[in-house]
Amino acid sequence: MVVGLGIITFRLNDCRSLKSKRKIVKSVISRLQNNFNASVAEVDSNDIYDEAIIGFAFVGNDKAVVNSKIDKAFSFADGLGLAEIVNTEMELINI
Repeated sequence: MVVGLGIITFRLNDCRSLKSKRKIVKSVISRLQNNFNASVAEVDSNDIYDEAIIGFAFVGNDKAVVNSKIDKAFSFADGLGLAEIVNTEMELINI
């Protein structure tokens, strides 16, 4: 079994409040969940209005397939155009 973890750090240039941040973060999370059937959550920087860190996870049998899904999720999040991606991290764990 392979577990793939991805973390995306976003810079939210147009946000001036936590309310406007929440709108963008909820949109990104719901779109990732709907398109990839992944577990997605905001994992850090909850009280910082101009930064969002979103984590997601995939589970599968094949390392190459899980790696491909993570790469596609990174590309999808970038293609949304809701926020600027500052950093991405990926980890694959074999169990």
